[in-house]
Amino acid sequence: MYDVITIGSATMDVFVESDDANIVSVYTKNKKSEFMSYPYGAKVEISDFTSQVGGGGVNTACNFANLGLKTSAIFKIGDDIYSAGILESFKDKNIDLSNIIQDSSLSTGFSIILVSFQGDRTVLAHRGANAKIKKADINFEAIKNAKLLYIAPMNGDSTKVLDDIANFANDNNVYVCFNAGSTSIKKGFNYLKKILENANIVVMNKEEASLATQIHVRPDTREEKFSQELIHPDLKEMFKKLKVRDYQIIVITDGSHGAYAYDGHKYYYCPVFEGPVVSTLGAGDAFASTFCAALGKTKLNIGKALMYASVNSAGVVSEFGATQGLLSLNQIEEKLKSNPDYKYKTTK
Repeated sequence: MYDVITIGSATMDVFVESDDANIVSVYTKNKKSEFMSYPYGAKVEISDFTSQVGGGGVNTACNFANLGLKTSAIFKIGDDIYSAGILESFKDKNIDLSNIIQDSSLSTGFSIILVSFQGDRTVLAHRGANAKIKKADINFEAIKNAKLLYIAPMNGDSTKVLDDIANFANDNNVYVCFNAGSTSIKKGFNYLKKILENANIVVMNKEEASLATQIHVRPDTREEKFSQELIHPDLKEMFKKLKVRDYQIIVITDGSHGAYAYDGHKYYYCPVFEGPVVSTLGAGDAFASTFCAALGKTKLNIGKALMYASVNSAGVVSEFGATQGLLSLNQIEEKLKSNPDYKYKTTK
């Protein structure tokens, strides 16, 4: 039996950083948008370059295993130089790969990550085999024999299996964590709701939650200072719409502003755990998977689980690569002990 089985993407990630990148902010009355830009038509010099294995299925499997959980992963790759690199990267990882799918007719997922001087990133993604997971590819018996099914963001035709695997896991008393991706969200709330109904934990970032619920977080005005409230009233509305079952915990992350959770009774807020930021790639995967693992460790203490997740996420963003800065449970607990003023807050 596995403690956790993950399903999601596997990619070869190439990180590119250039000092010529610009961050452009655009404001409207109701929202703020930021864009990374380069001089049009120019030859742009690269200041830093590296490659790492990534993808939601890989990142979360590595994290769960690093946290001490017996872990298996389901992802789909081709039979090429990139798949060889992905499989090679698992040789020193305690992760069962018997459930991966390899198809020589497909190309392995590949991403170019443009990293800004602020540490944030824009991803140019070729989905490849990641978008072609079929129901027949999946070892449902492995899912049945797991305590937790972690569903990382999936894309393309692979989203067609989401309802089936979430239903199957729920029917077989397997705990489900659903980290919703933009491809699923863009199909509309009625589609998403069917998967939400089978999920015990749902994790989205604020932009995804806004897209899923069609609720936008209003900025402060002269008359109303929403930012002074622990939980923005529009976030509360998002939580209430996303929580479609009594047994669910909903988590919404907000980058450097921290993370929020709702269990139907209380709202939780956890500030970001401060540290150096080199690249934010993989931070969301580390946060969501650590939160799930920490819920078991802390006996369903949602606030503490948010703190564990924030500490581990801070470790990831301090290094290049989505799995390079991952911490063990002991390391996370040591950091919390050495930062006694770091706390979460709650409200009703």
